[in-house]
Amino acid sequence: MNNIIMWSIYGVGIIFVLSGIRIIRPTKRGVIETLGKYKGFTNPGFTWIVPIIQRFISINITEKLADVDPLDMITKDNLNARVDLQVYYKIKPDEASVKNALYNVNNVNLQIVSLAQTTARNIIGDMMFKDVNSKRNDLNKALYKILDTETKSWGIQIVRVELKEITPPKDVQETMNRVIKAENEKDSAKDFATAKETEADGQRRASIKIAEGKKQASILEAEGKAKAFKLINESFKGNAQLDKKLDVTRDSLKDNTKVVLTEKGITTNIILGEIPIKK
Repeated sequence: MNNIIMWSIYGVGIIFVLSGIRIIRPTKRGVIETLGKYKGFTNPGFTWIVPIIQRFISINITEKLADVDPLDMITKDNLNARVDLQVYYKIKPDEASVKNALYNVNNVNLQIVSLAQTTARNIIGDMMFKDVNSKRNDLNKALYKILDTETKSWGIQIVRVELKEITPPKDVQETMNRVIKAENEKDSAKDFATAKETEADGQRRASIKIAEGKKQASILEAEGKAKAFKLINESFKGNAQLDKKLDVTRDSLKDNTKVVLTEKGITTNIILGEIPIKK
């Protein structure tokens, strides 16, 4: 009987010890409450609590998505816009932030969704629809700044805010589509005209180059002919002078005339039938 009681006590003790074991993963942080009061903060790893007396609460610190349901909003120019908004956030891993996320706000995800809806209505209500549609980055930054400021005491960090989709009224969408189509056609026509202008300019430059080449070739050809004519003329003049000298010599020999020709210091005496040379 005593052995049964002893083994029963051992069994209860083992169960009591095992039931207090808690293993915390790296993606989580935990707090321990003792009889409803905050007792301490736990990091990843092994921890043990006193069953029944103590309570262990774990909280995920990884990035989460607060998916805001699509909202119908009225812009400054009184146009209805259906906005689909997403907010990414995470709870900071330090002890103070984890405590704030648990004790300063009832439901972090629900509160962020509600705050995002209110903030988006206020910002978009002061903007023209064309600005809402074309300045999404500026709108995302404005939403992020306000949400990050308003949630400082919640122990969370707003990672980013994204406007997933902005849907205008049907008639406005059709008008926008026509405007976009007209702008695209205008850009295409402008690109085509630019291409044609570039092509014409290229052809004009090519024609100029060809004309300049022909002009240069004509100049070179004319200069060549002029030089050739000059050489021929000089040749004719030289031959005429030589012929004249030969005629004089022939006439002198015919008449048995003594002729003295001096050339480079050399004197030549010519007598009929006899040409002695004396230097």
